Amino acid sequence: MEEKLEISEVYRAAQVLRDVARHPRLIGPTRLNPDAEIYLKPENLQHTGAFKLRGAYYKISQLTPEERAKGVIACSAGNHAQGVALAATRNGIRSLICLPAGAPISKIEATKRLGAEVCLVPGVYDDAYQKACELRDEHGYTFIHPFDDLKVIAGQGTIGLEILEEMPDVEAVIVPIGGGGLIAGIAFTLKQLKPDVKVYGVQAEGAPSMFVSMKEGKRERLNSVATIADGIAVKEPGENTFDFCSRYVDEIVTVTEDEIAASILALIEQQKLVAEGAGAVSVAAAMFNKVPIKGKKTVCVVSGGNIDVTILNRVITRGLVKSGRNHTLKLDVGDKPGQLSEICSILGQNGANIISVTHERNSDATSINGCILRIEVETRNHEHITQLKKSLADAGVHVC
Repeated sequence: MEEKLEISEVYRAAQVLRDVARHPRLIGPTRLNPDAEIYLKPENLQHTGAFKLRGAYYKISQLTPEERAKGVIACSAGNHAQGVALAATRNGIRSLICLPAGAPISKIEATKRLGAEVCLVPGVYDDAYQKACELRDEHGYTFIHPFDDLKVIAGQGTIGLEILEEMPDVEAVIVPIGGGGLIAGIAFTLKQLKPDVKVYGVQAEGAPSMFVSMKEGKRERLNSVATIADGIAVKEPGENTFDFCSRYVDEIVTVTEDEIAASILALIEQQKLVAEGAGAVSVAAAMFNKVPIKGKKTVCVVSGGNIDVTILNRVITRGLVKSGRNHTLKLDVGDKPGQLSEICSILGQNGANIISVTHERNSDATSINGCILRIEVETRNHEHITQLKKSLADAGVHVC
């Protein structure tokens, strides 16, 4: 692909967005990784709860009068939908958004509130994309691509400008990747203005389309994607975005579901920030040393905060387990009076808070006179869990 994006267009986008998008200042340094100086670019504080407003608004602002009259159509897992809806409504343009039927209800309702018509499509993002293309061809709408469009990429690149303006000596920037529009814009901008800065991309382990494509040296389409980071659950990267990543991104890594959950929890507890899974993958990569940032002044782009509250409790629970704050002990003990009291005493003396106790007498994994105890406890960290197990073992309790 012949590159057509110029850095001047990113500056032009910044001017257009000056009074439209928020420009959240960097937060930090944080304690998210003690070996690096981690700062956060909190795009979850954007008007629509995600960075997507930038690219969508700039693209729509550049439409011709004829294109405006026909209206716009877009497909989205949720965040781009809200950006397009807000941008179209502010510019007096009709908008129709195709969303995956499984998109969080909060994102669907927010899109409607911002003035768009919504078409729910069975399947995932890629299915919504196909439907949007069909409707575009049928009605003559202008398609606002969520990532594979140079003007959208230029809009997202304004985040790179803001990072450099606020922190000229930044050494590394970590960016979430779905289709790749965000990292394409940020990496292009940073490498034009500060070529020595490292740019790292992060995908969910269950949706590694750009990760696989970069390894293979060509765009690859995944058969399926599955992750709590619904905002980056994309089966195939874009043509433009793959090219930009090939040119400007230093490395792409993946993070697990548990690591994503732990990073969401850390942002809530330590920074009082609510991030969705897609927005937290950059922090997960920093927390779990997926990228070489030791000793470096690093910015993690927290790209969105539109997490569905119905799954937030489950995510927090997973995060507690991953970070050693919650653990279930499985104990094989004799079924005799006083046994449970003794075990509870040991746990209490070691500072564990018991949440629940399950007593199984008829397990085929125990002796006839034995039973299995499952005790869920609140703990401080993984070292605390190890200490509990040792204290129980020292008292003659068999920890399974």
